[in-house]
Amino acid sequence: MGPSRHLGNPGTRILFDDERVRVWELRLAPGERSDTHHHQLDHLLIQINGDRIAVEPEPDSQGPFRTYLEAPVTPGAVLHVPHGGIETAHNTGSDPYLEIIVELKK
Repeated sequence: MGPSRHLGNPGTRILFDDERVRVWELRLAPGERSDTHHHQLDHLLIQINGDRIAVEPEPDSQGPFRTYLEAPVTPGAVLHVPHGGIETAHNTGSDPYLEIIVELKK
């Protein structure tokens, strides 16, 4: 990561945080992008609402997504994602997007 790059949060707001997990809510309006962020912990991504979402990885991302990926949203889908990703989420759909991110500290 270069010294001039600003990385934000993986979610819109924290819903819960203790010594074992941190739970984020990510809400994106149609066309909206998240902050560029670094996933330092393994996490569960739980899709709640939306129709299309994309991940735009940075060139130095070490997570599982190394190239641009766009996919339909499947409400209720749960995906385990290993740490290391440096990326931006982009709501490429026409519906508001909502996901829950559960970061696994232990």
